[in-house]
Amino acid sequence: MTAAELMTRYCDGDADAFRELYREVAPRLLAYLTGMTRSRAVAEDVLQATFLKVHRARGAYVRGADPVPWLYAIAHRTFIDDWRRRSRGPIPTDDRAMPEAAAVLNGEAAVDAAERTEADPERTRAALHALAQLPAAQRQAVVLTKLEGKSVAEAAAIAGTTPGALKVRAHRGYEALRRLLRGGAV
Repeated sequence: MTAAELMTRYCDGDADAFRELYREVAPRLLAYLTGMTRSRAVAEDVLQATFLKVHRARGAYVRGADPVPWLYAIAHRTFIDDWRRRSRGPIPTDDRAMPEAAAVLNGEAAVDAAERTEADPERTRAALHALAQLPAAQRQAVVLTKLEGKSVAEAAAIAGTTPGALKVRAHRGYEALRRLLRGGAV
């Protein structure tokens, strides 16, 4: 059953459809939010708040449409709301709050990156710190395309922008990461 069918059944009050939809989409949303928040605990909180908002807004869902970009948009806006509410400035860089998944900033396989991460945790810490310094739009583009592995079209739909604009954001994000990792400024 597709996500659109599950969402339609959920809108009609089918609790089992919600459970299936949650099982299908929540891990992807959690990975995305973990990349954005850099804290598994905060990401889990934002994920739960996201699904509360989805529940309240299910009447606004356009039946038959793919709900995944809609869910990502709600998750992203919930992340922004949470970040503003915390108003602590930049995203935390506490080592204990680092995501469990390896950061794959250069497009290499996650397994290889995980092996390198174990061998060079300082390099990973530096990359994640540099990622946290990017402007929100550039960070989102990098997280969606490199860490989440989304296509440009998927990432643009999630970000609520055009594929061309997302490519520009991602490119600027990659360039800024290179400068930061070489010791320059954003």
